[in-house]
Amino acid sequence: MSLSVRFLGTSASRPTVERNVSSLAVIREGETLMFDCGEGTQRQMMRYGISFTLCEIFFTHMHADHVLGIAGLLRTLALEGRADPMRLYGPEGSASLIRRAIALGSDRQAFPIEVLELGAGTPLKRNGYSIVPFPVAHGDKIALGYQIAEETRLGRFNPEHAKALGIPEGPLWGKIHKGEAVTLENGKTIQASELVGPTRPGRKIVLTGDSRPCDATIAAAENADLLIHEATFAEEEAQRALETGHSTAREAAEVAQKAGVKKLALNHFSARYSRDASILESEARAVFSNTVLARDGMEIPIPFENEG
Repeated sequence: MSLSVRFLGTSASRPTVERNVSSLAVIREGETLMFDCGEGTQRQMMRYGISFTLCEIFFTHMHADHVLGIAGLLRTLALEGRADPMRLYGPEGSASLIRRAIALGSDRQAFPIEVLELGAGTPLKRNGYSIVPFPVAHGDKIALGYQIAEETRLGRFNPEHAKALGIPEGPLWGKIHKGEAVTLENGKTIQASELVGPTRPGRKIVLTGDSRPCDATIAAAENADLLIHEATFAEEEAQRALETGHSTAREAAEVAQKAGVKKLALNHFSARYSRDASILESEARAVFSNTVLARDGMEIPIPFENEG
Protein backbone atom coordinates (compact mmCIF):
# COMPACT_ATOMS: atom_id res chain seq x y z
CA MET A 1 0.00 0.00 0.00
CA SER A 2 1.70 3.17 -1.20
CA LEU A 3 2.19 6.25 0.97
CA SER A 4 4.20 9.31 -0.01
CA VAL A 5 4.63 13.05 0.50
CA ARG A 6 4.98 15.53 -2.36
CA PHE A 7 6.25 19.03 -1.55
CA LEU A 8 4.49 21.73 -3.57
CA GLY A 9 5.96 24.81 -1.89
CA THR A 10 8.91 25.07 0.49
CA SER A 11 9.54 28.81 0.86
CA ALA A 12 8.64 30.91 3.89
CA SER A 13 6.53 34.06 3.62
CA ARG A 14 6.99 34.73 -0.10
CA PRO A 15 7.74 32.80 -3.28
CA THR A 16 11.20 32.85 -4.82
CA VAL A 17 12.51 31.79 -8.22
CA GLU A 18 13.38 28.37 -6.81
CA ARG A 19 10.56 27.83 -4.33
CA ASN A 20 6.84 28.47 -4.03
CA VAL A 21 5.10 29.19 -0.73
CA SER A 22 3.70 26.57 1.62
CA SER A 23 1.81 23.51 0.47
CA LEU A 24 2.33 19.77 0.47
CA ALA A 25 0.31 16.71 -0.45
CA VAL A 26 0.12 13.33 1.25
CA ILE A 27 -0.90 10.56 -1.16
CA ARG A 28 -2.09 7.21 0.21
CA GLU A 29 -3.29 4.58 -2.24
CA GLY A 30 -4.49 7.21 -4.69
CA GLU A 31 -6.20 9.33 -2.02
CA THR A 32 -4.77 12.85 -1.75
CA LEU A 33 -4.74 15.09 1.32
CA MET A 34 -3.43 18.64 0.97
CA PHE A 35 -1.90 20.63 3.82
CA ASP A 36 -1.84 24.42 3.34
CA CYS A 37 -2.45 26.15 0.03
CA GLY A 38 -0.20 29.14 -0.56
CA GLU A 39 -0.56 31.32 -3.65
CA GLY A 40 0.19 29.47 -6.87
CA THR A 41 -0.46 26.03 -5.41
CA GLN A 42 -2.78 25.02 -8.24
CA ARG A 43 0.03 25.50 -10.77
CA GLN A 44 2.37 23.48 -8.57
CA MET A 45 -0.21 20.69 -8.52
CA MET A 46 -0.26 20.63 -12.32
CA ARG A 47 3.50 20.82 -12.52
CA TYR A 48 4.10 17.94 -10.10
CA GLY A 49 1.20 15.64 -10.92
CA ILE A 50 -1.15 16.14 -7.96
CA SER A 51 -4.74 15.31 -8.85
CA PHE A 52 -7.45 17.96 -8.74
CA THR A 53 -9.84 15.26 -7.49
CA LEU A 54 -8.70 15.76 -3.90
CA CYS A 55 -11.53 16.33 -1.44
CA GLU A 56 -9.84 17.60 1.74
CA ILE A 57 -7.49 20.52 2.44
CA PHE A 58 -6.06 21.12 5.92
CA PHE A 59 -4.69 24.49 7.03
CA THR A 60 -2.10 24.75 9.78
CA HIS A 61 -2.85 28.44 10.42
CA MET A 62 -4.21 31.50 8.70
CA HIS A 63 -1.13 33.41 7.58
CA ALA A 64 -1.34 34.58 3.97
CA ASP A 65 1.49 32.41 2.64
CA HIS A 66 -0.48 29.34 3.71
CA VAL A 67 -3.99 30.25 2.50
CA LEU A 68 -3.93 32.67 -0.46
CA GLY A 69 -3.96 29.89 -3.04
CA ILE A 70 -7.33 28.48 -2.03
CA ALA A 71 -9.41 31.06 -3.95
CA GLY A 72 -7.68 30.33 -7.25
CA LEU A 73 -7.75 26.58 -6.76
CA LEU A 74 -11.47 26.51 -5.99
CA ARG A 75 -12.20 28.79 -8.96
CA THR A 76 -10.27 26.49 -11.29
CA LEU A 77 -12.12 23.45 -9.97
CA ALA A 78 -15.43 25.23 -10.61
CA LEU A 79 -14.41 26.11 -14.18
CA GLU A 80 -13.58 22.44 -14.76
CA GLY A 81 -17.12 21.49 -13.78
CA ARG A 82 -16.42 19.94 -10.42
CA ALA A 83 -19.50 18.58 -8.65
CA ASP A 84 -17.94 16.64 -5.77
CA PRO A 85 -17.88 18.33 -2.37
CA MET A 86 -14.72 19.82 -0.85
CA ARG A 87 -13.94 19.94 2.87
CA LEU A 88 -11.64 22.62 4.25
CA TYR A 89 -10.25 22.27 7.78
CA GLY A 90 -8.52 24.85 9.94
CA PRO A 91 -7.79 25.61 13.59
CA GLU A 92 -10.36 27.13 15.91
CA GLY A 93 -11.38 30.62 14.83
CA SER A 94 -10.40 30.11 11.19
CA ALA A 95 -13.80 29.47 9.58
CA SER A 96 -14.71 33.10 8.85
CA LEU A 97 -11.38 33.82 7.15
CA ILE A 98 -11.58 30.63 5.07
CA ARG A 99 -15.10 31.57 3.94
CA ARG A 100 -13.87 35.03 2.94
CA ALA A 101 -11.11 33.42 0.88
CA ILE A 102 -13.70 31.20 -0.82
CA ALA A 103 -15.79 34.25 -1.70
CA LEU A 104 -12.84 35.89 -3.44
CA GLY A 105 -12.94 33.28 -6.17
CA SER A 106 -16.58 33.56 -7.23
CA ASP A 107 -19.89 35.18 -6.34
CA ARG A 108 -21.56 31.79 -6.18
CA GLN A 109 -20.51 28.37 -5.01
CA ALA A 110 -20.40 25.94 -7.92
CA PHE A 111 -20.01 22.80 -5.78
CA PRO A 112 -20.53 22.02 -2.07
CA ILE A 113 -17.77 23.38 0.18
CA GLU A 114 -17.77 22.52 3.87
CA VAL A 115 -15.63 24.51 6.31
CA LEU A 116 -14.77 22.87 9.61
CA GLU A 117 -12.74 24.00 12.60
CA LEU A 118 -10.58 21.42 14.36
CA GLY A 119 -9.74 21.18 18.02
CA ALA A 120 -6.32 19.87 18.92
CA GLY A 121 -6.30 16.20 19.85
CA THR A 122 -9.57 15.28 18.12
CA PRO A 123 -8.79 12.59 15.54
CA LEU A 124 -10.48 12.39 12.16
CA LYS A 125 -11.00 8.69 11.45
CA ARG A 126 -10.44 7.46 7.92
CA ASN A 127 -10.30 4.02 6.32
CA GLY A 128 -7.22 2.48 7.92
CA TYR A 129 -5.74 5.66 9.36
CA SER A 130 -6.43 8.82 11.35
CA ILE A 131 -5.54 12.50 10.98
CA VAL A 132 -4.82 13.99 14.39
CA PRO A 133 -4.32 17.76 14.82
CA PHE A 134 -2.07 18.92 17.66
CA PRO A 135 -1.19 22.40 18.96
CA VAL A 136 2.06 24.03 17.88
CA ALA A 137 3.75 27.22 19.08
CA HIS A 138 3.68 29.97 16.46
CA GLY A 139 3.76 33.25 18.33
CA ASP A 140 0.30 34.45 19.30
CA LYS A 141 -1.33 32.63 16.35
CA ILE A 142 -3.56 29.60 16.91
CA ALA A 143 -1.78 26.98 14.84
CA LEU A 144 -1.93 23.22 14.34
CA GLY A 145 0.41 20.48 13.30
CA TYR A 146 -0.98 17.24 11.89
CA GLN A 147 -0.21 13.59 12.52
CA ILE A 148 -1.25 11.08 9.85
CA ALA A 149 -1.16 7.68 11.54
CA GLU A 150 -2.12 4.32 10.09
CA GLU A 151 -3.76 1.63 12.18
CA THR A 152 -1.76 -1.34 13.41
CA ARG A 153 -1.67 -4.07 10.77
CA LEU A 154 -2.40 -7.74 11.23
CA GLY A 155 0.54 -10.10 11.53
CA ARG A 156 1.74 -12.11 8.53
CA PHE A 157 -0.35 -15.20 7.75
CA ASN A 158 1.50 -18.38 6.74
CA PRO A 159 -0.56 -20.04 3.97
CA GLU A 160 1.85 -22.95 3.41
CA HIS A 161 1.70 -23.93 7.05
CA ALA A 162 -2.10 -23.63 6.95
CA LYS A 163 -2.24 -26.06 4.04
CA ALA A 164 0.12 -28.45 5.84
CA LEU A 165 -2.23 -28.44 8.83
CA GLY A 166 -5.14 -29.35 6.56
CA ILE A 167 -6.99 -26.08 6.82
CA PRO A 168 -8.87 -25.48 3.56
CA GLU A 169 -8.37 -22.12 1.87
CA GLY A 170 -11.36 -19.86 2.40
CA PRO A 171 -13.27 -18.35 5.35
CA LEU A 172 -11.24 -20.25 7.96
CA TRP A 173 -8.07 -18.54 6.75
CA GLY A 174 -9.73 -15.15 7.21
CA LYS A 175 -10.82 -16.00 10.75
CA ILE A 176 -7.36 -17.15 11.74
CA HIS A 177 -5.75 -14.05 10.24
CA LYS A 178 -8.05 -11.92 12.40
CA GLY A 179 -6.88 -13.76 15.52
CA GLU A 180 -9.66 -16.30 15.96
CA ALA A 181 -9.09 -19.97 16.81
CA VAL A 182 -10.82 -22.44 14.46
CA THR A 183 -11.94 -26.04 14.88
CA LEU A 184 -11.52 -28.43 11.97
CA GLU A 185 -13.92 -31.21 10.99
CA ASN A 186 -11.66 -33.74 12.73
CA GLY A 187 -12.12 -31.85 16.01
CA LYS A 188 -8.64 -30.36 16.11
CA THR A 189 -8.47 -26.72 17.23
CA ILE A 190 -5.94 -24.43 15.61
CA GLN A 191 -4.86 -21.29 17.46
CA ALA A 192 -4.22 -18.17 15.41
CA SER A 193 -0.77 -17.82 16.96
CA GLU A 194 0.30 -20.98 15.13
CA LEU A 195 -0.16 -19.32 11.75
CA VAL A 196 -0.06 -15.58 12.29
CA GLY A 197 2.96 -13.53 13.28
CA PRO A 198 2.95 -10.51 15.60
CA THR A 199 1.02 -7.39 14.65
CA ARG A 200 2.92 -4.81 12.61
CA PRO A 201 2.91 -1.06 13.14
CA GLY A 202 1.32 1.24 10.60
CA ARG A 203 3.22 4.22 9.21
CA LYS A 204 3.18 7.72 10.68
CA ILE A 205 3.86 11.13 9.15
CA VAL A 206 3.95 14.30 11.24
CA LEU A 207 4.07 17.87 9.92
CA THR A 208 4.35 21.01 11.98
CA GLY A 209 3.44 23.90 9.70
CA ASP A 210 5.02 27.06 11.17
CA SER A 211 6.19 26.40 14.71
CA ARG A 212 8.78 26.82 17.38
CA PRO A 213 10.12 23.54 18.81
CA CYS A 214 7.51 22.29 21.27
CA ASP A 215 6.67 19.30 23.45
CA ALA A 216 3.43 18.64 21.54
CA THR A 217 5.40 18.01 18.35
CA ILE A 218 7.81 15.68 20.14
CA ALA A 219 4.88 13.68 21.54
CA ALA A 220 3.02 13.52 18.21
CA ALA A 221 6.16 12.54 16.30
CA GLU A 222 7.35 9.78 18.64
CA ASN A 223 8.84 7.01 16.45
CA ALA A 224 7.34 8.59 13.31
CA ASP A 225 8.52 7.42 9.90
CA LEU A 226 8.80 11.03 8.75
CA LEU A 227 8.78 14.37 10.56
CA ILE A 228 8.34 17.44 8.36
CA HIS A 229 9.49 20.39 10.45
CA GLU A 230 9.90 23.99 9.48
CA ALA A 231 13.47 25.34 9.47
CA THR A 232 13.09 28.98 8.54
CA PHE A 233 16.50 30.11 9.77
CA ALA A 234 20.07 29.03 10.46
CA GLU A 235 21.55 29.40 13.95
CA GLU A 236 22.91 32.84 13.06
CA GLU A 237 19.28 34.01 13.13
CA ALA A 238 18.23 32.10 16.27
CA GLN A 239 17.01 35.25 17.99
CA ARG A 240 14.90 36.22 14.98
CA ALA A 241 13.44 32.70 14.91
CA LEU A 242 12.42 33.10 18.55
CA GLU A 243 10.91 36.54 17.97
CA THR A 244 8.87 35.45 14.93
CA GLY A 245 7.67 32.07 16.23
CA HIS A 246 9.83 30.01 13.89
CA SER A 247 12.57 27.39 14.24
CA THR A 248 16.17 27.04 13.19
CA ALA A 249 17.34 23.92 11.37
CA ARG A 250 19.27 22.82 14.45
CA GLU A 251 16.18 23.20 16.63
CA ALA A 252 14.14 21.10 14.19
CA ALA A 253 16.83 18.40 14.34
CA GLU A 254 16.72 18.43 18.14
CA VAL A 255 12.97 17.79 17.97
CA ALA A 256 13.55 14.86 15.59
CA GLN A 257 16.20 13.42 17.88
CA LYS A 258 14.02 13.68 20.99
CA ALA A 259 11.06 12.10 19.19
CA GLY A 260 13.12 9.22 17.81
CA VAL A 261 11.86 9.67 14.25
CA LYS A 262 13.27 7.72 11.32
CA LYS A 263 13.67 10.67 8.94
CA LEU A 264 13.50 14.46 9.16
CA ALA A 265 12.54 16.68 6.22
CA LEU A 266 13.31 20.37 6.68
CA ASN A 267 10.80 22.77 5.12
CA HIS A 268 9.73 26.45 5.00
CA PHE A 269 13.02 28.21 4.29
CA SER A 270 13.61 31.93 4.49
CA ALA A 271 14.21 33.48 1.06
CA ARG A 272 17.85 34.10 2.00
CA TYR A 273 18.43 30.32 1.78
CA SER A 274 16.34 29.72 -1.31
CA ARG A 275 19.22 29.01 -3.69
CA ASP A 276 21.64 27.52 -1.20
CA ALA A 277 20.26 25.93 1.96
CA SER A 278 23.37 23.87 2.65
CA ILE A 279 24.01 25.65 5.94
CA LEU A 280 20.59 24.49 7.17
CA GLU A 281 21.38 20.94 6.14
CA SER A 282 24.77 20.88 7.82
CA GLU A 283 23.50 22.41 11.06
CA ALA A 284 20.64 19.92 11.25
CA ARG A 285 22.76 16.88 10.35
CA ALA A 286 25.20 17.71 13.12
CA VAL A 287 22.36 16.77 15.47
CA PHE A 288 20.24 14.34 13.42
CA SER A 289 22.00 12.64 10.54
CA ASN A 290 19.00 11.35 8.57
CA THR A 291 17.91 14.82 7.48
CA VAL A 292 16.87 15.94 4.01
CA LEU A 293 16.14 19.41 2.65
CA ALA A 294 12.72 19.57 1.03
CA ARG A 295 12.52 21.20 -2.38
CA ASP A 296 9.57 21.94 -4.62
CA GLY A 297 8.49 18.78 -6.42
CA MET A 298 10.37 16.42 -4.10
CA GLU A 299 8.60 13.16 -3.35
CA ILE A 300 9.38 11.12 -0.25
CA PRO A 301 7.93 7.59 -0.27
CA ILE A 302 7.15 6.03 3.12
CA PRO A 303 7.69 2.25 2.99
CA PHE A 304 6.53 -0.14 5.68
CA GLU A 305 9.13 -0.92 8.31
CA ASN A 306 11.54 -3.63 7.08
CA GLU A 307 9.96 -3.46 3.61
CA GLY A 308 12.03 -0.82 1.91
